[in-house]
Amino acid sequence: MSEKIGVMVCGHGSRDVEAIREFEAVARGIRERLPQYDVESGFLEFAQPVIREGLDKLRARHVTEILAVPGMLFAAGHAKNDIPSVLGTYEAQHPEVTIRYGRELAIDDKLLRAAGARIREAVERAGDRIAVEETLLVVVGRGASDPDANSNVAKVMRMLWEGFGFGWGETAYSGVTFPLVAPALEHAAKLGYRRIVVFPYFLFTGVLVKRIYAHTDLVAERHPEIEFVKAPYLNDHSLVLDSFAERVEEIRSGENNMNCKLCKYREHILGFEAEVGLAQESHHHHVEGIGVGAAADHRHGHSHDHGHDHDHGHDHGHGHHPYPHADHPLGPKTLKALNKEPG
Repeated sequence: MSEKIGVMVCGHGSRDVEAIREFEAVARGIRERLPQYDVESGFLEFAQPVIREGLDKLRARHVTEILAVPGMLFAAGHAKNDIPSVLGTYEAQHPEVTIRYGRELAIDDKLLRAAGARIREAVERAGDRIAVEETLLVVVGRGASDPDANSNVAKVMRMLWEGFGFGWGETAYSGVTFPLVAPALEHAAKLGYRRIVVFPYFLFTGVLVKRIYAHTDLVAERHPEIEFVKAPYLNDHSLVLDSFAERVEEIRSGENNMNCKLCKYREHILGFEAEVGLAQESHHHHVEGIGVGAAADHRHGHSHDHGHDHDHGHDHGHGHHPYPHADHPLGPKTLKALNKEPG
């Protein structure tokens, strides 16, 4: 039997129905760009189908080689640990199938152009009465316990800041690390700019993006002298879909190079030295398929903050190494100070 190749798009998952719809739209866009392959998608947690179900569908169609890509912007715990663990377990259980794993979207010209288009859309909607030199850009990333992933958000911000010629630029995060959105915006408000553009560098909506916009509204109420502009996130911009298709073809061409030079599991990164050589394994098996709809009634809830934001309520004893700056005054504790998290 001749080799048959399929593609698996691996998402994180969300309890937000809108976020799931957006992920599925992106998966459709990838499928349209890669008509030569069978394409399936699935989630780590909180939504269905889970990744192994998508893999089952490909195997049922006699796919023998699967090109798997993480549906994520940057490589932190999910892309480095959780997805590879799920894929590796599946491949071990089904030796007739070969799974080759691709790299995250990372930073490239297409993604920067897509980000620029979203920011330009927001600025044009707000009007040109405020000069670009009097505008401050805040790029908000997801935030992780991985400084390599966090630093990529800062690079995106710098390239967009210089590309547009804004008067100033700042970086913030939606969770785990620092500075979080509210303290970052309060700091930005002190710098004297007439307009602040807030751009979530996210693929999809969900609790985190809605939290970013809600915190922006709260800070804007306290600073009526400043115009706050909320830019849309990346979503299914055509250039994002093109980048996903490129990541798939990179696997086949042998150009699939993930940056490991600053990986905290392999190098002695300042502040994270204790994590070199730690086992990289998934902790998502207990929540696969628990998501929107009826399945969401089983409410998990980690009260701790680690490399993602689940909004859980009890501890499953995951094996994440503690984030060394969890108590930073501009980090996760700032959410508790707001009485309740909006969004």
